Amino acid sequence: MIPNHKGEIPVALLLLPFVLGIITGIGLFNGANIDYLSGAVAICSICFILLNLSYNLLKLYKQRWIGGALLMVILFLFGWILPVRYNELLSAKHFSKFTAQYLVVKLNTEPVLKNGLFRFTADVEETVNTGHKTTATGTLLITIKDSSAKKLHYGDELLLPAKYQAIDPPFNPAEFNYKAYLAHKNIFYEAFLFPKQYLVLGTGTGNALMGHSVLLRRQLVEKLRQNIRDTDAYAVASALVLGYKADLSSDVLEAYSKTGTVYVLTVSGAQVAVIYLVLTYALSFLNRFKYGKVVKAILIITIVWYYALLTGFSVAVCRAALMLSMVVIGKTSRRYVNTLNILAASAFILLCYDPFFITEAGFQLSYLAVFGVVILRPVVYQWFHFKNKFLDQAWAICSFSIAIQLAIFPLCALYFHQFPVYFLVSNLFVILPSAVIMYAGVFFLLLPKIPLLSGALAFVLEKTTVCMNKVLAIIEHLPGATIDKIWLTTLENLLLYAIVFCLFFFWYDKKLKWLNVGLLSCLLLFSCLSMKSIGQSGTKDITWLNLKKHPAIIFKNGRSGIVLTDLKETDKAYKYSIQPYLDSCGVQDVKTCDLNTDITTPWLKKKFGLIQFGTMLVFIANSDMDEQALPQQVQTNFIYVTGNPGITISGLNNNFSYQTLIIGGSNSDNRIADWKRQLSGKNITYKILKRNKSFVSLSN
Repeated sequence: MIPNHKGEIPVALLLLPFVLGIITGIGLFNGANIDYLSGAVAICSICFILLNLSYNLLKLYKQRWIGGALLMVILFLFGWILPVRYNELLSAKHFSKFTAQYLVVKLNTEPVLKNGLFRFTADVEETVNTGHKTTATGTLLITIKDSSAKKLHYGDELLLPAKYQAIDPPFNPAEFNYKAYLAHKNIFYEAFLFPKQYLVLGTGTGNALMGHSVLLRRQLVEKLRQNIRDTDAYAVASALVLGYKADLSSDVLEAYSKTGTVYVLTVSGAQVAVIYLVLTYALSFLNRFKYGKVVKAILIITIVWYYALLTGFSVAVCRAALMLSMVVIGKTSRRYVNTLNILAASAFILLCYDPFFITEAGFQLSYLAVFGVVILRPVVYQWFHFKNKFLDQAWAICSFSIAIQLAIFPLCALYFHQFPVYFLVSNLFVILPSAVIMYAGVFFLLLPKIPLLSGALAFVLEKTTVCMNKVLAIIEHLPGATIDKIWLTTLENLLLYAIVFCLFFFWYDKKLKWLNVGLLSCLLLFSCLSMKSIGQSGTKDITWLNLKKHPAIIFKNGRSGIVLTDLKETDKAYKYSIQPYLDSCGVQDVKTCDLNTDITTPWLKKKFGLIQFGTMLVFIANSDMDEQALPQQVQTNFIYVTGNPGITISGLNNNFSYQTLIIGGSNSDNRIADWKRQLSGKNITYKILKRNKSFVSLSN
């Protein structure tokens, strides 16, 4: 429920400057001098202590804000320090700082097989150079194309060549920033290995507790695999019960995402709550004994954290386990427990452990969802009252779903660019089945094999999961099931949150100030969206994309666009690199053509390799082109070279007069190097797309 006074939620209020400090350290001043920051914290802390010691002497009770302001400054600076200290790349012992021939690494995750490649992360322990070993730190992303890599497990120690490279940044506009995503996990370099390029030095050398967790989860996942025949049902059950998502198909993920139920596939507070309820009921007999409640609390907390261990200590489960532990301790000691305070305290502890958690979408959505349940749900539930018990229960479920969606949908729009229209319907068909799956899954995995009981639990687990998947697949394909292509800036997202919460609080306490702020936020949001829409509709440009092995050019004329590429719209590379850019630019009418296709539209004409786009001319030089001299020199603005044609720069110069030469990423490294040598010393403007960012030209 909404607190009546700020004194009820001191931890939640003090968390704000701490979080702002972390954001400052990550986004603005990550390279700040740690000594200066530490000194500032020490000075402020000393002042805070002295003020408290002389509280009555200086009559500070008249100026209470001084102590509060100092505490907020301390928390802000402390939050700023954390990401700077946590950043491994700033360490003098990071492996990238040493010259090395080999690296000794230790696997810190289980290898995952995808598209024939095994991928995992490993901690670098030592660098080896001419037989001399040096202790090193840092995390390396490793990809192995070798079937024997399936024998590798968490804690294995490997010797591998020190041939690594920096993670590539996003080369195309609106493309997912995988480099930043990994950087927030302290991963800045990757290595690609083939058979016989690595040597196993030892096994089982990792953390014993984590090793036991990984081994046990592997065994439990295998137990599910052997007893659930439906592949998708097994994958969903593994994700829901154990947090193992490696086997989830893209179709299943899309169905859950488009129906607003993807949170079900993430082990989180819901699963921990199920375990808590089961344990509370099963251990209720202990309440009759003198120290029974204490023993009950210890058992519940121990089992909940053991479950967190099974899930690999995922952020959502750790948050739920921390919250639950605090609630159990509070109830056992008969103390008043404010859920919002506990939520803030768990966030503070997790962020102290890893400040980069705050950059993860899962962390943000998890806390916002719980915030919605704690603060918004009681108010939403009071909107309607039903005397019928069944209708009241149905509305209770709907109130949960509405509260969660109110809290998370602006952030989902920012990250996933879509909104599930039928989220109320889909959640009604998910909450009960997911609870059944959770109960059946936990009992099935923890109980020994009992012929009739184990078979019945496996049957219920499989059939319930299959039914849930089918219902969501039906909802996914209903007309207008999803509003997609929502692209918001950070400012627009913050304004959307301001609108949601201001209007909600106006509904709650009827204070006019909330309505005024909400309406002002609406005006600002609509102004931002209108200006962006006007700018997009009046833009006319060419975007040359870097898709490594594939050519791609986008001609955009306002809301219309033509994509020249050898990819299909269903291809993964198209969805990853081309479609996001089209959606972010507001392009609604898209035509995708092969580079050899002739095109005739009111604003673009293409015949063979020559393209007229407004007043601009583009010529595509592909593998079909030869060095034969043309009758006369052709005037063009751009020449786009793709497909590794056997041409020379002098041959191009003889046949064409052009402003810019664009060398596509699909050309081989040797051919690009040869052209670069030929261009050296010539007064020719050229762009090489391979391993470089794409660029936009002809923008008006």
